[in-house]
Amino acid sequence: MRRINGLAAICRAVEGVAAAPSVAGNPVRHHRLVQAALFTTANNGSLSRSNWLSCNRTAAGQSSSAGAHAAAGVIMFSAAAVAIGEEAHAKEPVQSEFRPKDVVLYQYEACPFCNKVKAFLDYYDIPYKVVEVNPLSKKEIKWSDYKKVPILMVDGEQMVDSSDIIDKLAKKFHPDRAVGSVADNEEKKWRSWVDNHLVHMLSPNIYRNTSEALESFDYITSHGNFSFAERIAAKYAGAAAMYFVSKKLKKKYNITDERASLYEAAETWVDALDGRDFLGGTKPNLADLAVYGVLRPIRYLKSGRDMVEQTRIGDWYARMEAAAGPSSRIQA
Repeated sequence: MRRINGLAAICRAVEGVAAAPSVAGNPVRHHRLVQAALFTTANNGSLSRSNWLSCNRTAAGQSSSAGAHAAAGVIMFSAAAVAIGEEAHAKEPVQSEFRPKDVVLYQYEACPFCNKVKAFLDYYDIPYKVVEVNPLSKKEIKWSDYKKVPILMVDGEQMVDSSDIIDKLAKKFHPDRAVGSVADNEEKKWRSWVDNHLVHMLSPNIYRNTSEALESFDYITSHGNFSFAERIAAKYAGAAAMYFVSKKLKKKYNITDERASLYEAAETWVDALDGRDFLGGTKPNLADLAVYGVLRPIRYLKSGRDMVEQTRIGDWYARMEAAAGPSSRIQA
């Protein structure tokens, strides 16, 4: 009976992704568990560049000496270009007087809304500790009346709801920020789109079939706070359950083709950029960080790989990886 109840809790937690936060301060339903896998962008970015350089060095070694020198020149130029590009989109500094001293995030590792908050903290280079919450017992947040994640403790103050957390921190970091401008209204519009549309594309895609459901739960169970028994039960029984749940979510949100809907959302976002590097122009704004944070959990799953291959979003995503930079997470 305990195992059955535990599985039911896991499924309820993961199914929570169907309900995104509402806007304008209305009551919200947050998401307990995650729908996807998250590979650290810094590691993957470094790995891809390392592999590329390695392949080119091998090719150069098999060519003539002149060809080798030419290839080396191209490699050095390309590496320099990458470095310049990353420097151009460096992390956004926060004045020391506004920087919090102690930040702790209570989360599920791959939760899209938790990743929104982490993308914001990473971009502003705010060191934060992480407490991984067990989605079954939630013992890590028993001290709080709020029983969902993310919960962010900032110098002893509890903050909840990902969008509200970001609003409060953004106001703290930039107290003189203009409100009501065209740029501000555009940012609000697309942040709302993330919470009320984009997130609904995730579950139907990552649980589209049994193999993708297993891929997702393999990450969830290996990176989440589960006991060994919970991990085994969740991976297989949870993946099977969410495969069927995803079909209900498709119907609820009028999705006929999962991939087509995901691709359409990606293209809609690229159209919104209107030729700009970011929605914020030369640097990311809060809407850029929201889209990036929500997509990070699926980027290196099959659904995310397909999205990058089949749409124009890849260039923007790469720029966001460079802008956010390595994680600002520190050891608890």
